[in-house]
Amino acid sequence: MIGTQTKLAGKKVWVAGHRGMVGAALSRRLREEDCEVLTVSRSEVDLRDSDATTKWVQRHKPDLVFCAAAKVGGIHANNEMPADFLCDNLRIQLNVIEASHRVGVEKLVFLGSSCIYPRLAEQPIQESALMTGPLEPTNQWYAVAKIAGILQCQAYRQQHGSNFISAMPTNLYGPGDNYHPLNSHVVAALIRKAHEAKIRGEDRMVLWGSGKPKREFLFVDDCADALVFLMKHYDQANPVNIGVGEDMTIAELARTIATVVGFGGRFEHDLTKPDGTPRKLLDVSRLRTLGWQAATPLKTGLEIAYRDFCDRIPAETEAYGAR
Repeated sequence: MIGTQTKLAGKKVWVAGHRGMVGAALSRRLREEDCEVLTVSRSEVDLRDSDATTKWVQRHKPDLVFCAAAKVGGIHANNEMPADFLCDNLRIQLNVIEASHRVGVEKLVFLGSSCIYPRLAEQPIQESALMTGPLEPTNQWYAVAKIAGILQCQAYRQQHGSNFISAMPTNLYGPGDNYHPLNSHVVAALIRKAHEAKIRGEDRMVLWGSGKPKREFLFVDDCADALVFLMKHYDQANPVNIGVGEDMTIAELARTIATVVGFGGRFEHDLTKPDGTPRKLLDVSRLRTLGWQAATPLKTGLEIAYRDFCDRIPAETEAYGAR
């Protein structure tokens, strides 16, 4: 365990993207710290707007920044809106990082993604695999934007001496997830499918693709804890993977979610839908060496996520027309 390098006590900490799943988890985690948490809604400031972002940052002058704001979605959303995923994310991170530099922010943590790595990267994926091969086509637009954000942090560090670091979480799930039937990530999508199949009394549930790809899944509050840990203890240009170091097939995940939800039917596979990257398991040895590892077992995290989904059923039903 390394010593503390950055103190949060008494600091103004801006969580950019506080209404997203990770941003909300960060806000929860920061309640444990003696700091002032700054947030701003999109209705107040559109982070894609450079002038508006800069003016807000200059007015509030945060000491520390977590850049968790992003446009995110699953395979369908990435395929349908590639320009939005590329351009919106480029604008958001460019504006947040540049504004942070202009006001002399003490430290910034940029939130990348495990999808930045090559589609066929050697498993488990080390941070050094970045930009060593072709990306997964189903999310390359988002990945390119996130890679640009990592390089932007490194460029500001090299040119200006800015203490900007980057972290790459694996697949996240938990409270605050997006449960849209088409635009969600795999855990949220399967929770919704299993729940609706159970409520309707159906005896089958259709999974996208073969179910064979392997993924690891990190509870979002564990991710937030890791990001706070890195803010306190890490100060290097190299990015850091955040994960659990274990993976499972999508079919195995579906069975686990079915158990949590209480769906007892069978699974069928829609092979017309893409699988995505065959396997994506992060090497988390760098983070473990620093002294952090995930604490929430998958089934426990899924139970919390399912309770969150059930609490939000009325809003989800109204928004997406579920029956």
